[in-house]
Amino acid sequence: MPPGKQASESNAAPVMAAAIELNRMRRRVRLSRLALFTAIAAGPAALGVAVLSGPTTVAAAPPSEPTAVRTAAVADPAGYAQLFVDAWLRSSAGDVRSAQARLAQSLAPDVGLPEPAADAQTEPEVVTAVRSAQRTVGAWVVTVAAQYADGRVRFFAVPVAADASGSSFTVTGSPGVVAGPAPAAAAASPYDVSVASDSDLAAAVGEFLSAYLTGAGEVDRYLAPGLKLTAVSPAPYTTVTVQQVWGVEEAAAAEQVPADGTKVRVRVQAEARDDAGRWPLAYGMQLKARSGRWEVAGLESGTGTVQDGGVR
Repeated sequence: MPPGKQASESNAAPVMAAAIELNRMRRRVRLSRLALFTAIAAGPAALGVAVLSGPTTVAAAPPSEPTAVRTAAVADPAGYAQLFVDAWLRSSAGDVRSAQARLAQSLAPDVGLPEPAADAQTEPEVVTAVRSAQRTVGAWVVTVAAQYADGRVRFFAVPVAADASGSSFTVTGSPGVVAGPAPAAAAASPYDVSVASDSDLAAAVGEFLSAYLTGAGEVDRYLAPGLKLTAVSPAPYTTVTVQQVWGVEEAAAAEQVPADGTKVRVRVQAEARDDAGRWPLAYGMQLKARSGRWEVAGLESGTGTVQDGGVR
């Protein structure tokens, strides 16, 4: 083959390949337009399908992060055992149709009912769950205390089974009478600084408690800036008297109010009175020195310590 003709054919090959590819692209565009026009005529739903199904390049979505699944903690069956013991002690095998007997049997289908003597005073005044322990997965032992009118307290150990979700329980055996939990040894108190009853600090504490518990005066006047407290309402007592104050820091026992900003922690033993009698009360408090007087900067409560700046 002549060299000129060979060069011409070699140059024509890429052109022809490009033309073929161009025709393919034009054909895809025409098909896409046709599908789009058809979808427009068919309605909005088909239009959405056509747009999504056009000749577009779709990149693979990255794998999603595994979603953390929270496992619900198994509920403590203490309340269930308490309800059972209360019903069980108030039921009798001689009257299985009573409401208490039916309740006890629904909570513990395989447990027999007691059979008290006709003249026995066996019904408790108060029944309270005092301790629960999980022995194995799904198996608990709950200790329930029953207090009677004559002052007796009897403790019952109740076996309880829980399902896998912790939403269903059943008593699996008869209660067993056991010894009550032993008292725990209390840690040594950090309040070992005695505060004089006629000190400025004791006077500030007494005036605050009177306003807080009897409504005698405004509570705000005894509070450090930033602390928000409202008096107990309605006022539960008519008088409150401070019996003893103990502090943690030595500054609590100072004869004179120390420098501004000095903080102390104290434990207050008080006596409150009302028409029903006399009531010993105790409070943990924080006080801060400012302008030559003590101000209440914190009061312990069941949910934490209320301090200047909020609950902590």
